[in-house]
Amino acid sequence: MATAVGKKFPDLNVDAMNEMGDTFKVNVLEEAVNNKKKVLLFWYPKDFTFVCPTELHAFQAALGEFEKRNTIVIGASCDTPEVHFAWLSTSKDNGGIEGVTYPILADSNRNLSSILGILDITNETYDEATGTVQVEGDNVTYRATYIIDEDGVVQHESINNMPLGRNVGEYLRLVDALTHVQEKGEVCPANWEEGKDAMSPNAKGTAEYLASH
Repeated sequence: MATAVGKKFPDLNVDAMNEMGDTFKVNVLEEAVNNKKKVLLFWYPKDFTFVCPTELHAFQAALGEFEKRNTIVIGASCDTPEVHFAWLSTSKDNGGIEGVTYPILADSNRNLSSILGILDITNETYDEATGTVQVEGDNVTYRATYIIDEDGVVQHESINNMPLGRNVGEYLRLVDALTHVQEKGEVCPANWEEGKDAMSPNAKGTAEYLASH
């Protein structure tokens, strides 16, 4: 399983849905490059489930913080646009994601998630009688997260299994760290946060940092 880090994000148009009920095409690579913005793309397994709505609301609550950092947030799963809209139209009290305003990809043909290698297929078998490939697993995505820079290059990739919800604050920290590296040419040590000391990317810089921390 290859990583996407350091490579251009796949150049692919995918159906998406917004809170207005509009279906449209989104190309994540073009969103980054054409808007000169970073993109945080997060995948979740299924609409109308349990951990998922908590994550979608958490990213919505932090949307202003991402926008301040010149970062577009995009959600994604393998559900259809129609299912996304039904979930967007369901109140939070009923387990829905009403109030979410960022676009949600509907990768129902699994084209993008297949390229990224994030589907939960544990085994594939070829059935000779029917001439079909049958899979074990739900064929939905793990909780994969990507941070893509203004040139469309993947700078961060992480994948959680289904039961493990994400910490949205960690992605804000990573965006801050990436911005710091881009602007200052310094590198960011373990547990770095905005406003803390960073390091010169050489042995002397490491020694100086470790000596004073």
